[in-house]
Amino acid sequence: MRFVHSMVRVTDLDKSLDFYCTALGLSELYRYEVPKGRFTLVFLVAPSDVENAQESKAPLIELTYNWPPEEGEPEQYEAGRNFGHLAYKVDDIYATCQQLMGAGVVINRPPRDGHMAFVRSPDNISIELLQEGEPLPAQEPWASMENVGSW
Repeated sequence: MRFVHSMVRVTDLDKSLDFYCTALGLSELYRYEVPKGRFTLVFLVAPSDVENAQESKAPLIELTYNWPPEEGEPEQYEAGRNFGHLAYKVDDIYATCQQLMGAGVVINRPPRDGHMAFVRSPDNISIELLQEGEPLPAQEPWASMENVGSW
């Protein structure tokens, strides 16, 4: 058995791609437009996994965008989901969080311990960021930052 991908439903594909690709740094590997089914699938990969993904050996994130319903059709899905979080290891937790803040992303759980932080996507999917290797020494402003919202 091999892990292939996690699927996340998104309500605004452009906003989601801005978050996952521009802010978080993932790369779009490929996408499928399915007009008959009225949905778009976009597969994303972490930068360090691009080569392995070409050979189908890296875990992917599948963003599923269900097109707006046509007249008379019911809504596609509601806001609530039974989903925990996505997790990524990063080379420098502080630099990553600073980059995300610069892109307008709220750091819901700052990396006070030099090891772990949480942010949320535009669709409220919780993203856990973990420091690769040993935790970094605590440093400001992170050590003093409070949690914001839920994570």
